[in-house]
Amino acid sequence: MSGTRGSTDGRVERGNQTRRLVLDRTMDIASVEGLEGLSLGRIATELKLSKSGVFALFGSKEELQLATVRAATDVYATHVVHPTRELPPGAGRVWALCRNWLTYSSTRVFAGGCFFYAVAAEFDARSGPVHDAIATSLDDWVGYVERTIEKARLAGGFGAELDVPQLAFEIIALMEAANAKSVLHGDEVAYERAARGILNRLRAAATDPAALPGSPDFGGDTPASA
Repeated sequence: MSGTRGSTDGRVERGNQTRRLVLDRTMDIASVEGLEGLSLGRIATELKLSKSGVFALFGSKEELQLATVRAATDVYATHVVHPTRELPPGAGRVWALCRNWLTYSSTRVFAGGCFFYAVAAEFDARSGPVHDAIATSLDDWVGYVERTIEKARLAGGFGAELDVPQLAFEIIALMEAANAKSVLHGDEVAYERAARGILNRLRAAATDPAALPGSPDFGGDTPASA
């Protein structure tokens, strides 16, 4: 029995390794070509895997697309959200979150820039499970930004009258504009401009502007965690 369990565990681990290998590739493809660029056959050929093995892991193109969105959500959270979790609520934490996002996009964690910017444009006018998964991930992100700003407001970092959804909308729009211009034109200055715009907006709303850096200090190198 112990030998059987060991053999089973080995197959499961090999399956998990193959799944990770496949999703690492599909996330990069989708960020450049879109989720419609994915197929079980293409991935099997590129990674020199058996098509039947890839099919056994995902079952259909739609499930491959959904698994790719879920995997990208985890990567996104690791690079953008998690490094700020231990920071105290305040304007500085909001800035750290924004800086992490700009770093995530500018350093091309995904080959095509922000994964969700790319696939949202592809599926925004469609319906179905893939559209819904993308929409849910983006709604969760907007909600997280709003909650981070609201916690900062409640902690006294912003004035009581602050329109939280409006501020979240503005800073997300600046980040997405930088991503779009950089991907389309190869313009890295766009991230600097977005960083300055976000900081200016946060400083204007902050009760203590000195709690924020005077300049973006954004070099597109590592995520901010302090």
